[in-house]
Amino acid sequence: MAKSRSTFVCQACGGAHNRWNGRCEACGAWNTIVEEAASAPVAKGSSISIRGGRTVPLEGLGGPIDEAPRLQCGISEFDRVTGGGFVRGSAVLLGGEPGIGKSTLLIQAAAALGRSGHRIVYISGEEATAQIRMRAERLGLSDAPVELGAETNIEDILTTLSTGPVPRLVVIDSIQTMWTSAVESAPGTVTQVRASAQALIRFAKTSGSAVILVGHVTKDGQIAGPRVVEHMVDAVLSFEGEQGHAFRILRAQKNRFGATDEIGVFSMTGRGLEDVANPSALFLSSRDVAAPGVAVFAGMEGTRPILVEIQALVAPSSLGTPRRAVVGWDSNRLSMVLAVLEAHAGLRLGGHDVYLNVAGGLRIQEPAADIAVAAALVSSFANSVLPQDSVFFGEVSLSGSVRPVAHAGLRMKEATRLGFSRAIGPSGSPGSSDKSESGISLNGLTSLDSLVADIAARGVRAGRPQAAA
Repeated sequence: MAKSRSTFVCQACGGAHNRWNGRCEACGAWNTIVEEAASAPVAKGSSISIRGGRTVPLEGLGGPIDEAPRLQCGISEFDRVTGGGFVRGSAVLLGGEPGIGKSTLLIQAAAALGRSGHRIVYISGEEATAQIRMRAERLGLSDAPVELGAETNIEDILTTLSTGPVPRLVVIDSIQTMWTSAVESAPGTVTQVRASAQALIRFAKTSGSAVILVGHVTKDGQIAGPRVVEHMVDAVLSFEGEQGHAFRILRAQKNRFGATDEIGVFSMTGRGLEDVANPSALFLSSRDVAAPGVAVFAGMEGTRPILVEIQALVAPSSLGTPRRAVVGWDSNRLSMVLAVLEAHAGLRLGGHDVYLNVAGGLRIQEPAADIAVAAALVSSFANSVLPQDSVFFGEVSLSGSVRPVAHAGLRMKEATRLGFSRAIGPSGSPGSSDKSESGISLNGLTSLDSLVADIAARGVRAGRPQAAA
């Protein structure tokens, strides 16, 4: 009888090891390696039999293209991120921190679809049905025809879903709690998560139901479990936000049926999550216009222009190594902008602490925020208040020049709609030359030193109380 073998698998990245280690060599995580039973290897010299196979029909690139039918849940921001609604037979992985509002968002979407006449099934592996009913009653959704279930065994769940009409939407909360008897390992391990997700995705493809898998998030903000699950599903959504702010951001990290850079903005209220139709007005609602170090960035999130406030504080440091703290932006990008300001603009920031914050908890990923960050840094360093009617956008190169960015016209139109009359950005950006459409004038920049000279020429070097007066 062949001796059963075992392997050691990292629960953070899914890397396999021959023996147990305290630290995973693949991802560097500590105390995440667990022993699991390995499948029997193929004998040396053996080959896979093709007698039981079938011929797969092959087609060419040319031919009719059928648009995938969409299932809109009625929540406009949710439908925007998914690309216009859920696609039949698709699998979506939704991740977020504990308590951020994932279950609230999904129960609202399930209730809206249930009221539209569709069969919706909500399976919870973490909560009892009574807890879900309490949440639905608090949200005013107790009358919605949503079928609830509290189960963690995949075979029982698939058998239940196969009885009766095919459900249009199935919510699994969460995938880390599911287990299948086909795998000999504990629930929550990499092998169980992978096998459970594969069984649910196979059900979605064969039945035509849209399946949403809820995933836990690690301390680094990544969805827990093997990364292969993210490759198996059709879309990966991230639900972000901070406990101190009332709004949440739904971001698409992967989407086979839509754009991957769209975001949806929600506001957490006593009646659940509500759509935010104008995120720019929300982010700029409490802007301090009379303080130095504050700049308004005209950014793009997918097809939506968003104006957000960037705050910077440059203060003398008594430490040997000054601090660099960043919230909502890439810290490596900030180091690059500081190096360009010192090398090409003559600012001596090596002995100052630098703090950068994107107001409202929004995380910016596009490089077009370089000019807005540089303007906020120079404004705080020179104690000079930036003009209240100006927005900033543009990318900074290592040579100190300002490079054009895309969608300049949409950025300027959004700024005009919110009362701004001037945009400071790179000259020659596509869509920025037509003032009649945007209704705003563009002060073109070619180099970063001209921006620094313009802010310094304003000469407002008074203290903060005088500037506010």
